[in-house]
Amino acid sequence: MDNELLFLEPVFQSRIWGGRALAEKFGYDIPTGNIGECWGISGHPNGESAIKNGRYAGKKLSELWQDEPELFGLQQSAGVFPLLVKVLDANANLSVQVHPNDDYAQKYENGELGKTECWYVVECDEDAEIIFGHHATSKKKATEMINKGQWDQFLRRQPIKKGDFFYVPSGTIHALCKGSLILEVQQSSDTTYRLYDYDRLDKDGNSRELHIEKSLDVSTIPHTCITPVPTIVIDDKELSVVELASNEFFTVAKYEVNGVSVHQFRKPTYTLISVISGIGKIAGQHIKKGDHIIVPAGSTNIELEGKFEMIVTQP
Repeated sequence: MDNELLFLEPVFQSRIWGGRALAEKFGYDIPTGNIGECWGISGHPNGESAIKNGRYAGKKLSELWQDEPELFGLQQSAGVFPLLVKVLDANANLSVQVHPNDDYAQKYENGELGKTECWYVVECDEDAEIIFGHHATSKKKATEMINKGQWDQFLRRQPIKKGDFFYVPSGTIHALCKGSLILEVQQSSDTTYRLYDYDRLDKDGNSRELHIEKSLDVSTIPHTCITPVPTIVIDDKELSVVELASNEFFTVAKYEVNGVSVHQFRKPTYTLISVISGIGKIAGQHIKKGDHIIVPAGSTNIELEGKFEMIVTQP
């Protein structure tokens, strides 16, 4: 296998809470309006990436997954491409929401995957925060607090800063809040249950749909906080690698490149790269902030050169 990188064309999603930071901070050519999400690496039908370069230029990721399984270290690809990498511009508060696990989603959402995700804070306002979990001790108490609209008592809020990392397993009640720019790695799912939306109206003057019953069905009650301990993998002058989380769905690491280093990604499978700052080269190919890349399985001795940071994900 050669070391040809696969650069992906991102897909942009309009959101009521979005803004213009994806253009201002990442240099993306985004549509007009409130753009909340960049789907940088996606095989999901609601927003699918295409390959930008090389022999597979123009091909959709889902097609590549099915037609070229060897690129992903597989004899034969099964199911859907399992991961989705986004950049989120929370220009306003996102709805308070929760996601189902695989079993629930497959039963009630037409075979969709569940959604376990994680967040890396690329930038945020000084007073930015997130909603992460709740204070209810039982489903009965949660239902009572929700029905009474006791959101301040029910929801747990947590301040955030640049460089923070949060692991958000399915069942976690959560929301990004105003003033944060987030790199998100998740299972390839677009199933979200809204629990609360601040009584806000959409562009047509309508309230957005809530999913109270399903939210209570899938929420972890009482809240359980899982905080992965960052693990230093490499700590050299030219290359720093810190593993942020590893679970049954993905392993996520933060790479900082400062010079020239030859690197072998740890698993014998494909690797997803999202460049979150700087410029440089990977395997001799120019990269910059905002690039989303797949390194095919079997690529060896990858040269990293320049000064940049990237979030690296492996299945």
